[in-house]
Amino acid sequence: MSAHGPLGATPQSGTFEFESSALRARTAAARQRVGLLALSGLVLTGLLISVSAAHTAQLLPESVRPVPRYLAGPFGGAALDLHSYGLVVVLVAMYACYVLAVRAAERLSARVVLMTIAALYALVLLAPPMLSTDIFSYGAYGRMGTLYGANPYLHGPAAISLDPVYPFIGAKWVTIPSAYGPVFTALSYVLAPLSVASSVLAYKALATLASLATVAIVWNAARWRGVDPVKAAALVGLNPITVIYGVGGGHNDILMIAAMMAGVYAILQHRDRAGGGLLSVATGIKLTGFVMLPFAIAGGALRRTGRRDIVVGAVVVAALVMALSFALFGTGPLHLPATIHTSQSEGDWHSVPGFISSRLGLGTIGRITGILLAIGCVGVICWLVRRVWRREVDWIDGAGWATVAMLVTASSLLPWYMAWLMPLAALTSDRRLWKTSIVLTGVVQLIELVGYIPHGGSLGL
Repeated sequence: MSAHGPLGATPQSGTFEFESSALRARTAAARQRVGLLALSGLVLTGLLISVSAAHTAQLLPESVRPVPRYLAGPFGGAALDLHSYGLVVVLVAMYACYVLAVRAAERLSARVVLMTIAALYALVLLAPPMLSTDIFSYGAYGRMGTLYGANPYLHGPAAISLDPVYPFIGAKWVTIPSAYGPVFTALSYVLAPLSVASSVLAYKALATLASLATVAIVWNAARWRGVDPVKAAALVGLNPITVIYGVGGGHNDILMIAAMMAGVYAILQHRDRAGGGLLSVATGIKLTGFVMLPFAIAGGALRRTGRRDIVVGAVVVAALVMALSFALFGTGPLHLPATIHTSQSEGDWHSVPGFISSRLGLGTIGRITGILLAIGCVGVICWLVRRVWRREVDWIDGAGWATVAMLVTASSLLPWYMAWLMPLAALTSDRRLWKTSIVLTGVVQLIELVGYIPHGGSLGL
């Protein structure tokens, strides 16, 4: 009588396989529990930050301290103050929960992950404007053109110093004209008649909807790319910097990213002219969106007419944007490059050149470092485009690594800039880019945390 069981398996091997399956099942269940706890932690930390924002000085721009009742939002009456170290603990916990949630996302249900994302965005939408005065600058540029007849590309908000929005603008930005694309500035004209409070809510709502749209686009694009859509959505939608700094501050970067990713998705679906046009719209919102276009064009070589159609779509929409721009702002947008250079030079110690200049007191060396890093960034981007053109690198991977280069070499590294990278990392076929996006999120968050500690900004770290 044979000692072997079915299919030739010995009793010992069958037992081993059963035990291995049981171990894998227990490991999967444990990871799922950790993921669910991490999602709960994200909602809890998001709730703490949103409820305390009106009374925690570190979460409010200096120009909004103390926050007026009409800007405090529905949580304004909570009177909860996390103070410096409490805020640091909450943000560290939020990042840790994010990492655990992303690692466990493949074991979590799509509904739970998406509901967590929606809950986080709803919470920060109800909070006051957090951590930046940009949202007030948006309103000021719109009001300059519609209510006062001043060109926002030629004058800073100081031109309307008697307007109700002026006191909320950051001191170092009052003389700087708009550094944003004409599509976004035209949108700010539409919202200009709103009160200060209604304007803040409108811009935050736009950022919230744009971020949710980006998550939806990434979800669908991940399927086309053969990537786990739940994990991709978690990487983008649960990112604490995107949630707190990007959506919480109502930044137009989120709107630019939504248009950019819509263009990427259209190209993945072989709707190349629409994709090229959407990438031009993204550039018209904020010029950073242009970086995606050369990679899309280079990657379009994979189809016979792809490259040509992307160029046609981009050029047609760019011409329409230019026509709109000249109709509304005349030659004002031609000053954008100089304005962007000026606004970037206003950065602080958070970037490499800024740290050298402001913390080490080596202004000349800091400026030279900034120039060398900018040249290096351009070189890296050109090299990556060439590799994509030669089909040595996937075009989305190439754009992702180019974005990493931009972030690392930026003269002014603001935390919500991390939102530029996350959707590209979510769709990548390069695991190194995925991991880099998570690590870089942690590094940027750590830099910000140093500034929240009393006298932390003066530390020579």
